[in-house]
Amino acid sequence: MNLRERKRSLKIFIVCLIGIMINMIGSGLADIFNLNIYLDCVGTVIVAVFGGYVPGIIVGLFTNIIKGIYDLEAVYYGVANVLVAVMAYYFSNKGILKKKFGYIGLILVLTCLCVGQGYVFSGIIDNAATAGINLWEYLKNSFLWDLADKGITVLILFCATKFLPDSVIKWLKIEGWQQKPLSKDEVVNARMYHNRRLSLRTKIMLLLLFASLAIGVAAIIISTMLYKEYTIDEHIKLANGVTDYICTLVDGEQIDEYVATGGKSKEYKLMEEKLYSIRESYPDIEYLYAYQIKEDGCHVVFDLDTDELEGAKLGEIIPFDESFNKYVPALLKGEKIPPIITNDTYGWLITVYKPVYDSKGVCHCYVAADVSMDLIRHIMNRFIGKMLSIFVGFIILIVAIGLWISEYNIVLPINTMSLSASAFVYDDEGALEENVEKIKLLDIHTGDEIENMYQAFSKTTENNMKYANDLQIKTETISQMQSALIMILADVVESRDESTGEHVRKTAAYTRIIMKKMLELGYYSEQLTEQFMYDVESSAPLHDIGKIQIPDAILNKNGKLTDEEFEIMKTHTTTGSHIIEQAIKTVPDSRYLNEAKNLAEYHHEKWNGKGYPYGLSGEDIPLSARIMAVADVFDALVSVRCYKKAFSFEEAINIIKKEAGTHFDPKVADAFIQAETEVKRVAEHFSNYGLD
Repeated sequence: MNLRERKRSLKIFIVCLIGIMINMIGSGLADIFNLNIYLDCVGTVIVAVFGGYVPGIIVGLFTNIIKGIYDLEAVYYGVANVLVAVMAYYFSNKGILKKKFGYIGLILVLTCLCVGQGYVFSGIIDNAATAGINLWEYLKNSFLWDLADKGITVLILFCATKFLPDSVIKWLKIEGWQQKPLSKDEVVNARMYHNRRLSLRTKIMLLLLFASLAIGVAAIIISTMLYKEYTIDEHIKLANGVTDYICTLVDGEQIDEYVATGGKSKEYKLMEEKLYSIRESYPDIEYLYAYQIKEDGCHVVFDLDTDELEGAKLGEIIPFDESFNKYVPALLKGEKIPPIITNDTYGWLITVYKPVYDSKGVCHCYVAADVSMDLIRHIMNRFIGKMLSIFVGFIILIVAIGLWISEYNIVLPINTMSLSASAFVYDDEGALEENVEKIKLLDIHTGDEIENMYQAFSKTTENNMKYANDLQIKTETISQMQSALIMILADVVESRDESTGEHVRKTAAYTRIIMKKMLELGYYSEQLTEQFMYDVESSAPLHDIGKIQIPDAILNKNGKLTDEEFEIMKTHTTTGSHIIEQAIKTVPDSRYLNEAKNLAEYHHEKWNGKGYPYGLSGEDIPLSARIMAVADVFDALVSVRCYKKAFSFEEAINIIKKEAGTHFDPKVADAFIQAETEVKRVAEHFSNYGLD
């Protein structure tokens, strides 16, 4: 056990000791002033609310065990004090005490718990039904006193809540963190972490419950059997002792004289009084009598009256009970017989017969003592009641401690690791480092396999970060090489067209401006993802790659193309699509190439369906191609070509406005026009616009 755990254990001991002392002081005051209330759960409630359910249960259970040293009945109600701790913690933890009438609700719940438990154990232990205790009478007599008791208890809790310093309340809180403490919301998230079946917490609780029940039931059964055997043996010893003592008092030679005088002699009366006195001294003896055993039955010598049953008269003959039949021969011979458990005419009894001999060793009668098995059953009920009370209290304590330890040592560490892992972000180097830092901040130190797993998890995460960083650097390098190769390829194509200048770079810049403005205006926001925008901008330089197969004479013709030449020029769209399609087959996972294919193939389609090569219209034209159409036409308008002069910036903007809804997607054109300032800035960045 390390220093941190020793300090925690000492704190738990001190908090529990304080709670038990408060309970004992309250109980002592109630006894001193002869009050009808107990005040023995004030410490239980305070510790449960401020310290937690585990110390609260410990205080509740051990208060009654300690009180049981001088008041055995207190043990019966240990389970009530335990349940008081559970309910007080529940009301506090769920925030019910902060609600209107929360404290009143706690008073009523605690009162009902104690009254109900008292009645249940009265029935089990004291046989309330047999004693004639009516449920309504019991509740009426005990409810008001219990209500007053719990009212004072909760009032003291309320005062403690209001007046105890925050530092004391904070110190009283018992927590078993084996990691960096979590906030209340984080604890809720960790506890509620999604599980496909039963949570680990539930499985542990069920395991503890089953194990405790199995051990407890076995212990109760074994203890009950041993105690029953012991109790019967003790009562047999009692009956043996009583009958042995009576045998020393009764003179065997006077038995016949008692019978002959009809019980009227002074000696008979004196002996009968002694027998009554002996029975009064031993209340566990149900019946006390003396019989002469003869062939026709039991001839009564003495048979003492009881409150419920009048004894038989001297000389009256009582037939043998069936359970005695096998012992009749021995009884007729005056021999000793073992104790007998019978359930015949006079009920369920333990019967001990002892022969009374004269000086010559002749048996003149048998002295008998009966102990009621109902009495033993009542004693057993009391024993079982005590066992159940202690058992239920301890099983709640065991499950509570098990859940508390498993939560702080297993469930929360595992779930916080899982939540941290599921929240990983791999967007950039900073995010990766933040992931690793979050794992390190968990600081799980359970000192067992969980900590080993955490250390391995932390190391793996750190290694993954390094690997991911390396991978990201390599990916960025490849991406830069890819962009450079695209631009080189575009430059190769562009170098054949003497009039295009920086066309591929400018159109790429315009597409970026258009897409950002569209996103800002909410146009096609579902399609305009970061990946889509990156792919369009990256692949924009390839939109005219098909021109690589257009003859120079047509590509650089200084004048208007003929119809035949224009048809050849139009093939640069399908040719470019075919070239990129071959590249896609070689590199199938390159997403930007799919957009490059769309740009190359469809950037000359028109919104009204009068474009080429397929005459597509509206949103049948891929969005990337509709964006490129605006960028391509605008740059062509403001640039000098071998076959035309450059339009002014304002003229080009007006043409875009005019062609919106016919040549161009109106939303794309609107975004371009609203980004006029950014467009002009890009245009001015390049020196060979030919702007007026």
